[in-house]
Amino acid sequence: MANNKDKVNELVIEQGSGEKNYWGDLWRYRELFYILSWRDIKVRYKQTVVGAAWSVIRPVLTTIIFTIIFSRVAKLTAPGAAPYPLMVFVGMLPWQFFSNALSEASISLIGNTNLITKVYFPRMIIPASSVITSLVDLLISFGILIVMLIIYRFAPPVNILLLPLFVLLAFIAAFGVGLYVTALNVKYRDFRYIIPFIVQFGLYISPVGFSSSVIPEKWRLLYALNPMAGVIDGFRWCILNEPFDMQAFLVSLSVSFLFLWLGIYYFRKTEKSFADNI
Repeated sequence: MANNKDKVNELVIEQGSGEKNYWGDLWRYRELFYILSWRDIKVRYKQTVVGAAWSVIRPVLTTIIFTIIFSRVAKLTAPGAAPYPLMVFVGMLPWQFFSNALSEASISLIGNTNLITKVYFPRMIIPASSVITSLVDLLISFGILIVMLIIYRFAPPVNILLLPLFVLLAFIAAFGVGLYVTALNVKYRDFRYIIPFIVQFGLYISPVGFSSSVIPEKWRLLYALNPMAGVIDGFRWCILNEPFDMQAFLVSLSVSFLFLWLGIYYFRKTEKSFADNI
C-alpha cells in the first residue's frame, strides 16, 4: 500500500553548502584531531634517540650561544632587572614553539598522503594537530624556565597571569603561517627545502638573542611587522616585566591576524586539489 511505503532519505544539494558545512565538520571530526595530535606526540618522543631531551638540549644550547655572542661579544645588556641568559631563554620560548610548529605543519599534509587520498575530512585538521603538538615542547621548556628562575632568584611579576594570552597569539601566528606554507608545499614540493632557511633567518632577525629596545625608535614599527616580535616582547613583559611597546605590539598583532586570514584563505582555495597534487 502507498501508506506503507518506506521513507526515502532525500539528498539536497545546496549552493555554497560545502563552505557552510566545512566549519561544522571541523567540530564533527574533532576525534580525528585528537587521534592525529596524540599520534604525532608519540612519534616525536618514542621514535627518536634523545626523545623529549631534545626539547631541553636545543633551547639551552641556543641560550648559551646567544648569551655569549650578544652579551659577551656585542656587549648588549638586558633592559630590565633580569639576567641576560634569562632574557634570552624567555625569548626562546615562543620562537621555539613557532619554529617547531612551522616546520611540522609544512610537511604535515605530505606525511599523511594515504589518509588524504582515501578519506574525507577537513584537511585543516592535519596542520592544526601539528601546531598543537608543538605546545608540548613549549610546556617542557617552561619546566626549564622555572628552574632558571629559581637559580637566578627572580620572581615573575603579576603580569604573568596574562601569559596564556600571548601563548594564544603565538599559536595564531604559527597556525596562520603554517597553513599557507603547508598548502604551498603540496603544490611546490621543492618549497620544503626553503623552510629551514626561513626558520634560521627568522631566528636572527627576531628579538630572541637581544631586546627590541636596541632597535632605533624610527625603525621600531617597521621591525614590528615581524609577527613574532610582539609575541616575544609580550612573553618578556609577562615573565620578566621588561618594557612593553604597545604600539609596536598592535602592529605585530595585526600582521599575525593578516597571516591567519591569508593562510585560511589560501588553504581553503587550494584544498580541493590536495588529493590530486599530493
